[in-house]
Amino acid sequence: MTQATQIISKFAANLQFSDLPSPIQESLIHFALDYFRVASIGERMEWSQWGRSYAQGTAGKGSSPVLFSDAHYDPVSTTFLNTLYAGSLDADDVHVGAMLHPGCIMFSTGLAIGQARHQSGAEVLAAIAAGYEAMIRLALCIQPSHFGRGFQSTSTIGVFGSAVTAAKLIFPGPAAEKSIAASLGIAASFAGGLTQFYHSGSTVKRLHAAQAASSGTKAALLVESGFTGPLDIFEGKDGFARAYADAVDFSLLEHGLGKKFRIAEVAVKPHACSARVLSAIEASTEIRSHPNFDAAEIESIYLGIPKVIQGRLTTNHPTDLQAAQMSAPFAIALSLLRKSSNSTFSFGIDDFVMGLQDPKVMHFTQLVRCELDEEVEKTSSEESVSAKVIVTLRNGQQLSAFVVSPKGSIARPFNLQDHIARAESELSSRLPNEKLRQFIEAIISLPTMPDVAVLSDLLK
Repeated sequence: MTQATQIISKFAANLQFSDLPSPIQESLIHFALDYFRVASIGERMEWSQWGRSYAQGTAGKGSSPVLFSDAHYDPVSTTFLNTLYAGSLDADDVHVGAMLHPGCIMFSTGLAIGQARHQSGAEVLAAIAAGYEAMIRLALCIQPSHFGRGFQSTSTIGVFGSAVTAAKLIFPGPAAEKSIAASLGIAASFAGGLTQFYHSGSTVKRLHAAQAASSGTKAALLVESGFTGPLDIFEGKDGFARAYADAVDFSLLEHGLGKKFRIAEVAVKPHACSARVLSAIEASTEIRSHPNFDAAEIESIYLGIPKVIQGRLTTNHPTDLQAAQMSAPFAIALSLLRKSSNSTFSFGIDDFVMGLQDPKVMHFTQLVRCELDEEVEKTSSEESVSAKVIVTLRNGQQLSAFVVSPKGSIARPFNLQDHIARAESELSSRLPNEKLRQFIEAIISLPTMPDVAVLSDLLK
């Protein structure tokens, strides 16, 4: 049997920032800019205040700085809060095939440990890269049956990515292999995250990334304190893969490991919603720009979908904000009827809130007919989900658009200047011009930064 836990642990223990190909190094800087952008938005959300209230009663004092504040907590609590900010909006980076969001977890974990221990940018980025790669590859081994059984892999697999990142920083050097494996062994017992929210609503998904990141961090710290975990936890007879999936393909773990980096397949979202509805938004926006388009004349709306989103992202009756962000029909209605309210021309969390309060958006949401579409199924992949939108007007005219790869996917990525502009657009509300310039320069120079602790001062 493939020794999956050992393979990942050995890879992580030996990975250095200098081992990463230049495009991957550059991508990590892009992801860092996006992480701070999304976290800044998330910090203002109501549920983040709930998280801060929770932390005030449970967190211990420590040296890990909470983003955008003077607070310093223990690394587990700081990781929880910072991931709550960055991972609760459905606006953070995503690997479509693995069905998870790695960046919010890895950057929060890496910075909580790295800043408290005054580690270098190269050390932190190497640990973050190892966590990304572990999280994505482990998920690919068990998808899609893991998702089919009702698990949300940002939460269930995220704990492994966080444990790798934290353990690599706590136990530096190649000799850390066993400690990383032990951290994974403990982390598996903290894995959880169910997708009932797709059907019943609630705010629990806002917590999923945060609980995974804090639990993975805790697992590594428990190993540092003396605890041990099974060194074959992923592949073992009663290990994670057997318990959490119906089918496993361990060849996806080893194939190209250390040479072909799955980090290169991570997409960045232009809108605050499920990655699998981004193409539908873009197609609808394209139709809206047609000279013959008139929303008042719409008779019906067709959305061609792949099987993977059927029943999960196709509700015509979203009952709360989370459900609206997970609804392709709602996203289409929003795109056809409203313009984005921010300078980067993307739909943010506020747009979804306003859409829920707009009777026209809710009415048009019910007009969308989702049907399995052979062409959409054929062109959807682990990189992005396609969408075909056909709007039929009362005069019989049909306006259609087909999008295979939305903006932000690896086929159409944002470049460095895009990321800088998006980060500046958000962070300018917090930082004066000179401090904002210094912060952007600091992120771009992360690979050569002697001590990542300087970042916290730049964000206050």
